[in-house]
Amino acid sequence: MQQFPKNKLAQLIVKSCENFSINTIVISPGSRNAPLIIGFNESNNSKILSVVDERSAAFFALGIAQQTRKPVALACTSGSALLNYYPAIAEAFYSNIPLVIISADRPSHLIDVGDGQTIRQKNVFENHILFSANLGGENDRELIEKALQTAINKKGPVHINVPFDEPLYEKIAAEIIDDEVGKLDSEIIKIEEKSLLNEIPLEVGELQVFADSWNISTKKLVLVGECFPDELLQTQLEHLAKDPSVLVLIENTANVSHPKFINSIDKLIFPFAEDELEAFKPDILLTIGGMIVSKKIKEQLRKHKPKHHWHADAKRAYNTFHCLEHHFKVSPQLFFSQFFFLTKPRQSDYQQFWLNKKAFRLQKHKEFIATCPFSDLKVFSIILSTIPNNTQLQLGNSSVIRYAQLFDSNKTCRIFCNRGTSGIDGSTSTAIGAAYAVKGNTLFITGDISFLYDSNALWNNYIPNNFRIMVINNGGGGIFRFIPGPQQSNALDYFETPHHLTAEHLCKMYHFEYSTAKDKVELQQEISNFYEDSSRPKLLEIFTPRLENDRILKAYFNNLKA
Repeated sequence: MQQFPKNKLAQLIVKSCENFSINTIVISPGSRNAPLIIGFNESNNSKILSVVDERSAAFFALGIAQQTRKPVALACTSGSALLNYYPAIAEAFYSNIPLVIISADRPSHLIDVGDGQTIRQKNVFENHILFSANLGGENDRELIEKALQTAINKKGPVHINVPFDEPLYEKIAAEIIDDEVGKLDSEIIKIEEKSLLNEIPLEVGELQVFADSWNISTKKLVLVGECFPDELLQTQLEHLAKDPSVLVLIENTANVSHPKFINSIDKLIFPFAEDELEAFKPDILLTIGGMIVSKKIKEQLRKHKPKHHWHADAKRAYNTFHCLEHHFKVSPQLFFSQFFFLTKPRQSDYQQFWLNKKAFRLQKHKEFIATCPFSDLKVFSIILSTIPNNTQLQLGNSSVIRYAQLFDSNKTCRIFCNRGTSGIDGSTSTAIGAAYAVKGNTLFITGDISFLYDSNALWNNYIPNNFRIMVINNGGGGIFRFIPGPQQSNALDYFETPHHLTAEHLCKMYHFEYSTAKDKVELQQEISNFYEDSSRPKLLEIFTPRLENDRILKAYFNNLKA
């Protein structure tokens, strides 16, 4: 016989999640959240996943939501457990990923009186949350529904704080559930999928003004940041590339591709002389998508500002280049669907000139890579060229995402990275959540510091056997040897994290197949069977020369100037 928690608030939350089709629940064990655990466990519509470490649990949930594009709920006990969710909440906030945070709390009369496992939980995430529902009043049902609607409609994190008084473990039969909760059974909420059909179009008259500027400009730059794979957007950007006055710059997390797109931004612009920087400056900069990885393009467009900067996004527009003029508050797909009716190609050599530069840089790139010593750079040239088709590629932050930007990506791969806050703290947990959510193969490429930092990610019972990790171990965070500041500070050891640790014993403890490579020959040998089917997930640890990587990378960029 189905039973429910006796606590009415727990009943309301579980039923409301059912009605909003929020059916993936990541729970971290505890006692104060017992009514939630009991409720979701008894729900026929809930898939409960248990992850002990709350920080890892939150990033794991984020990875699932990243791929399903639907809210995932998190439930934890009271006290500091809740604070461990914060890094993933901040990432979800800036990456537009829906999470529903449900925190068990002590009742108000036990706050700040010396009771154990108790902190001030109300509105604790107020700077990085879309909505906070503090329950325990007369309008609890309305607050819960508003929180869930916000997560779904606005694509981001919400927080529901639930005070539970003891007893915590009491259950009741379904027949005697609270009347208010029982009424929710017949009130299933139909969630409309976001599409062009339910967006409000832009006013054509207003749009015409921008189209007029577009049509007379001979230098137009379209910069595409992080995007979820989308066939319509791919087609629309291909159409843009037919205009010789339009240059399309993409990052690998943009998940679009075309021979006329420039996909390695730093490779193109890093060697620019001052006159080239000025010539590159567009009349119009149109940006779409999320966060931009390339520091060089940010430096370039902040120093050599375009005459006009427009951004198309239904939710938000960042003034990344300090010259944002207009925000089109619709999806890029709807924007282009309307805009193309008002625009026409313009004769110009802007696109072709920079495509010629791209071809020249690519030739210099190939020449250098062909004779490049074994290093981080060489490793990326090998591993990125061997990734099987249709693999989901998850990238770690810091050096990993930047090295990956220097190479062509397999066009069949979908590429993701936690660029909302660009942190290293939950990259592995996110990748595991994403791997859990999809049926195909997932490869996660990460650095040693990020991997070790989030090693609790492997303490997870839901890692699929086709999950693969490549750890590039350069002994301590090589990016700080490349940027000039740390080396000039005489305190490099405190910016880097020198170590002699490996992933071997972690793999043994968590039942991963483990292999290593220390040179090109070993790496190619290990890759030959790395992607083959296995009864366990696999980790390949690649050791590179810590004191040589920065020298080789600097030589690479200097070679591009020649």
